[in-house]
Amino acid sequence: MFRRILVLFSVFSAVVHAQQVSVLAPETHPLLTIYKCTTCGGCQPQTRSVVLDASWRSAHRVTTNEVCLSGNTWNRIVCIDPVLCAKVCAVDSADYAGQYGITTSGNSLRLRYVTHHAEGTNVGSRVFLLESDNKYQKFSLKNREFAFDVDASQLPCGLKSSLSFTEMDADGGSSKFPDNKAGAKFGTGYCDAQCPHEVKWQNGEANLLDWFPTSVDTRAWRGKYGACCTEVNLWEANQHSAAYTAYPCIQKARCDNVIDCGDWHDRYNSFCDKDGCDYNSHRLNDKTLFGSGKAIDTTKKITVITQFITHDNTPTGNLVEIRRIYRQNGIVIQNSRVNIPGVPPHDSLTDGFCSAQKSAFGDRNYFEEMGGLSRVGRVMDDGLVLGMSILDDPERHLLWLDGTFPPDRDSSEPGVVRGTCSLTSGNPTDLEAESPNASVTFSNIRYGDIGSTYPTRSGCGC
Repeated sequence: MFRRILVLFSVFSAVVHAQQVSVLAPETHPLLTIYKCTTCGGCQPQTRSVVLDASWRSAHRVTTNEVCLSGNTWNRIVCIDPVLCAKVCAVDSADYAGQYGITTSGNSLRLRYVTHHAEGTNVGSRVFLLESDNKYQKFSLKNREFAFDVDASQLPCGLKSSLSFTEMDADGGSSKFPDNKAGAKFGTGYCDAQCPHEVKWQNGEANLLDWFPTSVDTRAWRGKYGACCTEVNLWEANQHSAAYTAYPCIQKARCDNVIDCGDWHDRYNSFCDKDGCDYNSHRLNDKTLFGSGKAIDTTKKITVITQFITHDNTPTGNLVEIRRIYRQNGIVIQNSRVNIPGVPPHDSLTDGFCSAQKSAFGDRNYFEEMGGLSRVGRVMDDGLVLGMSILDDPERHLLWLDGTFPPDRDSSEPGVVRGTCSLTSGNPTDLEAESPNASVTFSNIRYGDIGSTYPTRSGCGC
């Protein structure tokens, strides 16, 4: 959910020639070191960088300092229609630390929740990993392993950190859509399985048609178009709860109606499985694994390892399992096992687990209808883009992750309780007032052969 700039940016903010290359102020991406690993060759550093999602940026007219977009307000004099707006308006370059609270140091990335600055206030952020200045890094994950360290100790109920992979174009869509000259360099092209309507620039156009605030929060706005694509979220978590989830889509597309977008009551007609198949240990009735002082102590840094298993243990095989391992204080911690009557004691995402969980929780198995893990695996063949974020949730207050959801369901029903947070927690207005300094730090990102990203035997790993 984009809830970014609450106060107008000054018209004198540095601008780039949106949907064009900057000539007035450079877009300087914060550097971030990641590591590529082999089983016995160790982990070798790679210099990369991160770029801010374009939907957090303001925009100005190319030829003047006239505002096109500030916060969630489109200038309707300049932006008469989506195509013209994209042609005459420029997405602004980013002051990452000063305006957005985004900083890097070596292999560490810190995202701050609220950042006050001279031109206003920014809330939350999302960044993508770049391979080069104009290209997102694509990760081929099948028969591979991905690991990272994370410190989520500063995240209260209702505020989440996220590390996810989505089916974005490597260039941000600039080759497909001629009016999008900004591309990956300025963070364009975001999509996910929720078909988000908050993505402000889509297919080289401004998403300004039917642009209005949601009924639950006037600072959360949405437009006519949604950006749908397959998503694998390896980490959605705060101090109290965590989940990893696979979301297949039958196609990557811009949706323009409530049925294809899966809006409101048409959730199960969408291009995408919006529920996904999730592994949340608390929801699966293991309340000892994750939290303050528990087996995985959320007051400390955590190493998160995810393995993508294929049927024949090759990168070209069918994806059949997404396996999770944790490491903390030098100790490897296996994922919890399901403790729900009627569900076999799985400890990873498989089609069998997803089917059994959906049945036990009384949920429609749209995951299977959208193709399940096999569909997710086919999308992985083209590579996925890595995004990291810190976000609140104006519509559902994050209860689907860390509380009781749906809130009107009996908490004794299997799958309803997802965490320890109360029904009154997670209001963004309260969070901004009470926890403005909340932050998440991702670090030591590694990828490579299975078993290569954490010590498994002498001489191997990193």
